[in-house]
Amino acid sequence: MLSAESAAVVRATLPAVAGALDEITTRFYGAMFRDRPELLDGMFNRGNQASGAQRRALAGSIAAFATALLEQPDVRPDALLSRIAHKHAAVGVTEDQYTIVHKYLFGAIAEVLGDAVTPEVAAAWDEVYWLMAGALIAQEARLYQEAGDEPGHIWRQWTVVERRSETDDVVSFLLRPSDGQPAPQARAGQYVSVRVLMADGVHQLRQYSLSSDPGGDLRRITVKRVAGTSGAPDGEVSNLLHDQVREGDELTLSTPFGDVFLDDPADATTPVVLVSAGIGGTPMTSILGHLAALGSTRPVLVLHADRSPADHALRTETGELVGQLPGAGAVFWYEQPGPEEPDTREGLMNLDGIELPDGATVFLCGPLPFMREVRGQLLAAGVPARSIRYEVFGPDLWLPGPAA
Repeated sequence: MLSAESAAVVRATLPAVAGALDEITTRFYGAMFRDRPELLDGMFNRGNQASGAQRRALAGSIAAFATALLEQPDVRPDALLSRIAHKHAAVGVTEDQYTIVHKYLFGAIAEVLGDAVTPEVAAAWDEVYWLMAGALIAQEARLYQEAGDEPGHIWRQWTVVERRSETDDVVSFLLRPSDGQPAPQARAGQYVSVRVLMADGVHQLRQYSLSSDPGGDLRRITVKRVAGTSGAPDGEVSNLLHDQVREGDELTLSTPFGDVFLDDPADATTPVVLVSAGIGGTPMTSILGHLAALGSTRPVLVLHADRSPADHALRTETGELVGQLPGAGAVFWYEQPGPEEPDTREGLMNLDGIELPDGATVFLCGPLPFMREVRGQLLAAGVPARSIRYEVFGPDLWLPGPAA
């Protein structure tokens, strides 16, 4: 809980701080990586730095947390904190790193805002930071404990037992622990970080959803080759995986994390709606595979949009899994459906005429514009915001507001 004195100061200064957060976070990352370049080696993704995605995500989370403290001072924004804690655990963040971030973040705040940062203002925002940091440290410690990991020690070697091309720009890797020990527990819908050594000697990592039933000792990830657009660089990790990794090679994977996963008790009857576009279908295939492995009779509706059937990764497998579930059905939208696809819909996903099961839990994944549009359609169709669970590939630039 934010103290009354600090709350008054934060309320008065939030517009100015929020308005300057982009510049603040730009300077923060610049100074921190200048002095601590080792943090770029296997902790921060250079592509997200270059595109500004990481900077905007940090700014958004600070503003969202401060706003939540002011609007609901007795309620901790657990949804926001959980999302960040899982992302942090998946890259091995440890408690001591919050002190490093504090030093450079508050140095950037003082540099950008200058004389406006009085001792009272600095103390109030310091309180906000440590409330957020303390909550995240506690959540991350619990995540590490539940996973059986020491804080930050999340990495294991996995052997590629099969590589399979799914589309022209998507490939799947089936993996087994290299040490012969059991695979860590995972839930359908979660992701792992993949850590690779680049040609310049720097480790880079990227999160990929598990794309098959996470039971047993095999794991699968399905990777889309990321081509840079609008001046952004190509995806370093995805291109290395596509170009260099073959059957028999080893990959370094983290323990699975992620707060968007299937609640799957044996007696679960809640309907499930899986809504995706493009490579966002990968966690949905994991959920479908897990439901099929359970012999689930839950009502399941799969809704997926893609450019064409040829671009729809895991399309055949999705259809087969739907066929194995007695209560499942699927609708696909393609911008270029082709004459051989008579039972699909043409164009972008439109939920008009789609009968959504009452009381369903909705899982949503895909490009941000797609998720914003379809989430609006779901809300308009009467689905409560609390029933819509979404996964973002990369830094979370779409933090839920109070209504979510």
